[in-house]
Amino acid sequence: MKEQAFHIPYVVLTADELSEADRLLVERAKEATFTSYAPYSHFSVGAAVQMANGEIVSGSNQENAASPSGTCAERCTVFYAGARYPDEAVVSIAVAARNESGEFTRQPISPCGACRQVLAETENRQHQPLRILLYGTEGTYLLEGIASLLPFHFSSESMDIDK
Repeated sequence: MKEQAFHIPYVVLTADELSEADRLLVERAKEATFTSYAPYSHFSVGAAVQMANGEIVSGSNQENAASPSGTCAERCTVFYAGARYPDEAVVSIAVAARNESGEFTRQPISPCGACRQVLAETENRQHQPLRILLYGTEGTYLLEGIASLLPFHFSSESMDIDK
């Protein structure tokens, strides 16, 4: 038996340490939380992506009484960005959330498994790492690629398919 472990590199940044571009992207994700439709969870999530052409696209979670029929902010945003700019790569994504009290979360939240898989597919499709910014009032996590969030992600390589 051979025991192995993953080392997950990430950086924790204060608001002052974010680059101007990252600060803007985080602000857009925070703004997007106010477009959330979350009457059941009362947990509003916003996401914003920076496209290779410089455009920023944002989205939010949209719940539904038939629970699986809603969608998370990350998938909403990435799918909209792909529909709006099909030939542009997604360079970075920022995610922010507000709790039931309407306050931004102290600690960053992390995308759910389904969103992680969509981010993995996005990264795989564009053949370049996707920068991930997870916002919390006590700091923003910066991860340089989906492998930090989903180390055993499923992709076309998993099926021995060359793309």
